[in-house]
Order: sequence, then structure tokens, then C-alpha cells
Amino acid sequence: MAVPKRKTSKSKRNMRRSHDSIKKMNIIEDKDSGEPRLSHKIDLSTGMYKGKLILNPKNKIS
Repeated sequence: MAVPKRKTSKSKRNMRRSHDSIKKMNIIEDKDSGEPRLSHKIDLSTGMYKGKLILNPKNKIS
């Protein structure tokens, strides 16, 4: 069984864990609809991406 020869210091342990944090999401406000959306993704409410219609917009059921 593998056993460490020396105790890992708090500094080394924390340096190893530095990339394990949760990254924040890049949420922006859409220019056309004003709704929040992820950048580089199609706005599902309008169906637009980079000023072009990609999908038919969803119809809200009322």
C-alpha cells in the first residue's frame, strides 16, 4: 500500500485545490428582449443569435 513519506503542508494542499472552485456563469442581458441569457447561446424567447433568426420563437401559452 502506498504511504506518503512526509505530511502534505496546508500550502501545498491548498495549491492543489486552487482549481476546484465553482466558476461563475457568464449571464448577460439580451439586447433585443432584455431577458437574461448565457453568452454565446441562442436566446430561446426570440430565437435570435448574433442578430439572425435561428429558431422560430416559442409561443407563450396563456
